[in-house]
Amino acid sequence: MKLGRVASPDGVAFVSVEGEEGQEIAREIAEHPFGDPTFTGRTWKLADTRPLAPILATKIIAIGKNYAAHAAEMGSEAPADPVIFSKPNTSIIGPGAAIVRPPSSERVDFEGELAIVIGRPCKDVPAAKAKDVILGYTVANDVTARDQQAYDGQWTRAKGYDTFCPLGPWIVTDFDPSDVVIRTELDGEVKQSSRTSLMLHSVGEIVEWVSRVMTLLPGDVILTGTPEGIGPMVAGQTVSVTVEGIGTLSNPVIDK
Repeated sequence: MKLGRVASPDGVAFVSVEGEEGQEIAREIAEHPFGDPTFTGRTWKLADTRPLAPILATKIIAIGKNYAAHAAEMGSEAPADPVIFSKPNTSIIGPGAAIVRPPSSERVDFEGELAIVIGRPCKDVPAAKAKDVILGYTVANDVTARDQQAYDGQWTRAKGYDTFCPLGPWIVTDFDPSDVVIRTELDGEVKQSSRTSLMLHSVGEIVEWVSRVMTLLPGDVILTGTPEGIGPMVAGQTVSVTVEGIGTLSNPVIDK
């Protein structure tokens, strides 16, 4: 199932996206998409709606340096354990919304990632049981003010600006994340191209590690790390992140 969130002619709604590409229908979900969603009976052509971020997370947890080649390009060793940090939920935007470069930063980078969406409250989840607590997966861009990350020595400011966590276009529930292509393009030029099989810590290991630290709630998002090839974006460009089997998340870049 593809779960999304759209602005329809009748308001904002969670939807199930169904049908062939180019002819998709959005079926309105009553209340929320967790558990066994029920439908209101209202439908719209997907093309007649505006896609929004597919989930409004209580929290966003991200994994740093989860690809060895990315750790190397950042000048560090691959970590033995997952390195976690957080982004505020106010950083979330949806497909097509603009990434806003703050005037206080001279370099804002893209970081294409696979994102996990949690489906139910959970704590201390064994890696082998992680799939039982996952609603599905979506595409993310962990936008980063790279100069501020280096200057601060920690990552909260650099990762936390409004618009710095594009998510979408939807959540895919029936998805195997173990070995799919992840690719980032800037104005159509490929900048990142890797496979999730190269992650140092698997989805199950990530969920186990994070849930040992904190309770995870329905809709929480975990970013699984970015491969090598990160780089800067400037106003007027468009960044697109594709995860094979999910779709493409595109956002224009503007200056504040």
